[in-house]
Amino acid sequence: MKKLLLTLISAALIVSFTACSSQEKAKTEADKETVYQVALLQSLTQGYYDGIVKVSELKEHGDIGIGTFEGVNGEMIVLDGKVYQALGDGTVKEADKDETVPFSNVTFFEADIKESLTDIKNMDGLKSALDKVVDKNGKNMFYFVKVNGTFEKMFVRSELKQEKPYKSLDKALETDQREFDYKDIKGTIVGLYCPDYMGGLNAVGWHFHFISDDREKGGHILDLNFKSAEAELDITPQFDMKLSDNETFQGMELAKNVDDAIKKVETNEE
Repeated sequence: MKKLLLTLISAALIVSFTACSSQEKAKTEADKETVYQVALLQSLTQGYYDGIVKVSELKEHGDIGIGTFEGVNGEMIVLDGKVYQALGDGTVKEADKDETVPFSNVTFFEADIKESLTDIKNMDGLKSALDKVVDKNGKNMFYFVKVNGTFEKMFVRSELKQEKPYKSLDKALETDQREFDYKDIKGTIVGLYCPDYMGGLNAVGWHFHFISDDREKGGHILDLNFKSAEAELDITPQFDMKLSDNETFQGMELAKNVDDAIKKVETNEE
């Protein structure tokens, strides 16, 4: 009887362990197909710059991505599992694990598509080339892209850290944006495509950041051109968002239309 009981217990433990392993594997596979977003671009645009998650936690949700840091202290580029901080003085450093994040998008990158891009004259040309890939593969999915190459022109921006009381992002950038124009620079573009239905949570279409191969230059891309580069795209069908229970965040009117402000901070256009 004891042998039978031990056998049943052992079998139950094996089944339980197998089920847990299967669930953990399913969760891991699901995570690799998920865009993890910290807060909203709309909350950032309205001036919510307080960190919601630490860099160490963000890295648990992805190895590629874009975003910013508490106080909009520079532009974030996540690449190959490392989180880089392109600061307002033009320098780049690897972000401290305890640095906090008010807005970001990350995922675990697995290339589904590879494309050669040629004769890209400007940002519109890059977006147009990548839009053709999106139209072919499904415009209602999310896409992360890596573009590796030598760029004849790479025009980027970052910004100085803001102090409380925070101004809206467009107002902050009027005085504290810093621009950097690089020539013949090797590096990687990291980009995210959001479908049209994400208009209330993020900027629709493409958003690009850049980091150089030597990890010394980078920022939010305003303009570029290049003769040829290789693009890899990850099609991502799932979305997860982290919000703050902070009283200030909870009191914000996040349904407010800030499209004009988003366009201004994304492109420098009025």
